[in-house]
Amino acid sequence: MPPPEHAEIRAAVRQISAGHGITEYAARGRKSAPQTQLWAELADAGFLGVNVPEQFGGGGMGMSELAVVAEGAASVGCPLLLTLVSCAINVEILARHGSAEQQQEWLPKLAAGRKLAFAITEPDAGSNSHQIATTAKPVDPGDPAGDWLISGQKYYISGVDESDAILTVTRTGTDERGRAEMTLFLVPVDADQLTAHRIDVAAQIPDRQFTLFYDDVRVPASAAVGGIGTGFRPLFDGLNPERIASAALCVGIGRYALDAAADYARNRQVWGTPIGAHQGVSHPLAQAKINVELAALALSRAAWLHDNKLDAAEACNMAKAAAADAAVAAVDAAIQAHGGNGLAQEYGLMQLYGMARLLRIAPVSKEMVLNYVAQHTLKLPRSY
Repeated sequence: MPPPEHAEIRAAVRQISAGHGITEYAARGRKSAPQTQLWAELADAGFLGVNVPEQFGGGGMGMSELAVVAEGAASVGCPLLLTLVSCAINVEILARHGSAEQQQEWLPKLAAGRKLAFAITEPDAGSNSHQIATTAKPVDPGDPAGDWLISGQKYYISGVDESDAILTVTRTGTDERGRAEMTLFLVPVDADQLTAHRIDVAAQIPDRQFTLFYDDVRVPASAAVGGIGTGFRPLFDGLNPERIASAALCVGIGRYALDAAADYARNRQVWGTPIGAHQGVSHPLAQAKINVELAALALSRAAWLHDNKLDAAEACNMAKAAAADAAVAAVDAAIQAHGGNGLAQEYGLMQLYGMARLLRIAPVSKEMVLNYVAQHTLKLPRSY
């Protein structure tokens, strides 16, 4: 059973988020306008810093609690995409691998609701992080403790316009197998020679996406998180939390959609009978509910493993895949139950579908999760 404080956190987050709700979310989605006011209110209440260590002004809790926050807001129709970037990836990486100076500078800001973006995806690397082409090279090869120059391109980076800096994954060398030796650098969004071009995304979600161009962006060696060439360990300590937060958003989206559909099906009457009395309406919603709640159990297990510093990779991948599938199916069933109203702006379900569908692709696709489970869990030959 989850601890009692989880129910208290969820109730408080839902109360704050309900003041904004699906109507506001949908309107902001249509305009690609971030949910800045809701983010500020949750931050002021301390919920966006629940997993920041107490000595830096946070709640001193873990990903289990952040998952409750992400799910709670989404469950009233307000999924916050940047919880999986700023609060999950970046907080967890900095808390585990940041230098004392980096932690002192950034963790109090993150606890207060400031944002960091995260840039790993590239147009020509796709899911193959070993082949990233964005490089960082020392200005003086004889002095790696001096400044570094970052050059390359990042693609589909969320929330750059809302963030103070971008934790950027770079290649600083190549190992004997030809794979990238990675280093993570904190790059200010206003750094010289860094430009951001907004991507026009058809999915009507509030959060904006960008292509980033690094043209010899100069950063000090002190901007490297975890040290030069050590990026794989910090990176994977951030990707598991990313999957947890993604799953939490999906569970919340699924719960909201099914609550809305059930309410509609109870009250919408055709020929004197509520449409929810018909199994053609009720069974798809019931099946979707089963799948969402099974995903919620997988999410809880994944977060618990991560918080207890156990091997969580398999559980995090499974939870993310299960929750994304469940969310998409739940919103689709809700739209179908609403009939033509499922497409009406009034109900906001199409904007919610856009977010759910995005989360089925990112931050890791269903296909890559299946590859992981096949190779690492079932010990099958690598397929790629």
